[in-house]
Amino acid sequence: MRRAVDHLPEYAIEALLLGTFMLSACGFGVLLEHPGSAVQRAIPDPFARRALMGLAMGLTAVALIYSPWGGRSGAHFNPSVTVVFYWLRRISGPDAVGYVAAQFVGGVAGVLVASALLGSRLGHPAVDYVVTRPGERGVAVAFVAEVLISALVMLTVVSLTGTRLARWTGAVCGSLVALFITFEAPLSGMSMNPARSFASAAGAGMWGMLWLYFLAPPLGMGLGAWLATRLRAPAACPKLHHPEAQRCIFCGHRDIAKAGAAALEATVRTR
Repeated sequence: MRRAVDHLPEYAIEALLLGTFMLSACGFGVLLEHPGSAVQRAIPDPFARRALMGLAMGLTAVALIYSPWGGRSGAHFNPSVTVVFYWLRRISGPDAVGYVAAQFVGGVAGVLVASALLGSRLGHPAVDYVVTRPGERGVAVAFVAEVLISALVMLTVVSLTGTRLARWTGAVCGSLVALFITFEAPLSGMSMNPARSFASAAGAGMWGMLWLYFLAPPLGMGLGAWLATRLRAPAACPKLHHPEAQRCIFCGHRDIAKAGAAALEATVRTR
């Protein structure tokens, strides 16, 4: 219990991260898709608008991952990421529960705030709370597409973290988000995140396809992590971004540094 209380700041940050991501998604969704938006009228091509949405959300993801918040919690803001790192034994059971619960709460809170700010525009059929739903090719194609894009993201994360290229993990993930929204969204709606899909479904009251987004992303990320571990052992810490100045509840980064400094100081004093 004491450990869970001590880690509450990280749990709260996970909620804030996904809440901010959902607020951004809703805002750009209205800006780019609502028929009353000047941007929507100025850019009639759906592909061009989708590319702009991809760019906006990719940059949002990058900004959150490299923010002080992201550096503190590790910037999962996705239950699939947290569950897979738990499977890899890089995060404890209580912390995994705390992270996942916070992500769902944060996602719903972000949509509620967006709804309060944007009003009925967010619920317009052209925007529909930026809900994720299968495309015209059907549920089977959407399921396979979600598995594949989720696998690619987690393959990237596990392959890069803990290496000399680790600092680029967030940038690569943000780039993948932008590309997936641009090119893959017509197939599955581009979720990769059960909490993100749940938050939009809660706003729109559309629960029918939620099972797909609860099942396919964790399955895909588990597959991607398994493939990555065939090539190399995963990093000891599950943070996507690991700044030196932030404490780490996973590997005890700052606690270890403090203990080392205290031991050195004690040694000096005894001489």
